[in-house]
Amino acid sequence: MQVKKGEWVRIHNIVLDAKERAPQVPEDTKKVPLEAWVKGFLQHDAQIGDEVEVKTMTGRIEKGKLIEVNSTYHHNYGNFVPELLQIGISLRDILWGGEAHE
Repeated sequence: MQVKKGEWVRIHNIVLDAKERAPQVPEDTKKVPLEAWVKGFLQHDAQIGDEVEVKTMTGRIEKGKLIEVNSTYHHNYGNFVPELLQIGISLRDILWGGEAHE
């Protein structure tokens, strides 16, 4: 996929290989590289998978492998927890006297 200069993209790079990690980090952390994902404006036309430079919103130039165009957030707040719903209802009753005072 051809990506044009100036597009909003996400890149990935390895900051430190596993063997370069600090000795004081936990054992499980020492086994994996330190990775970074950065979003910014592509500085040259490229293809997904190419090594590229981006300019971040703060003006830094970062290098990495082009992995995504127009990246969106994929996080959420987890699965529904029925107990939290009941806590919310109970709290409304305690603080404001329930639905009668809405």
